[in-house]
Amino acid sequence: MSSENPSKEAPAFQHPTDEDLRERLTELQYQVTQQEGTERPFQNEFWDEKREGLYVDVVSGEPLFSSRDKFDSGTGWPSFSRPVDQARIVERKDRKLFMERTEVRSREGNSHLGHLFPDGPAPTGLRYCINSASLRFIPKASLEAEGYGEYLKLFE
Repeated sequence: MSSENPSKEAPAFQHPTDEDLRERLTELQYQVTQQEGTERPFQNEFWDEKREGLYVDVVSGEPLFSSRDKFDSGTGWPSFSRPVDQARIVERKDRKLFMERTEVRSREGNSHLGHLFPDGPAPTGLRYCINSASLRFIPKASLEAEGYGEYLKLFE
């Protein structure tokens, strides 16, 4: 009997142990994704990224945002008007810092990504303000090789 997955679906994500995450992630990636940290504006990897591609959760690899929905919000963090698939995002009320905000987390990885604000561009009016440290960028040309070929249609 073959051990291959007959449905051709990816196996269910198994969340790494804390020890594995500490070994695999940089200190900043761990602080942001696991301890709800925030990186510095204008001093992070993707705030000014202009190439076409897909942004995935650095922990789980789940697709989160497309460069087609990225815009310059002037805040110094990558900002997106919508996720690739709303079902991959979890929104929670965040009452830290003496205000109420909406925290954004990845569904499978449970990674802290950033926050959602109602001041984005049309058509959604939303701004997903995301920490670069929570993301891995896959350029359009590498999507197929990295196992994300189904997302090429986003760039047609």
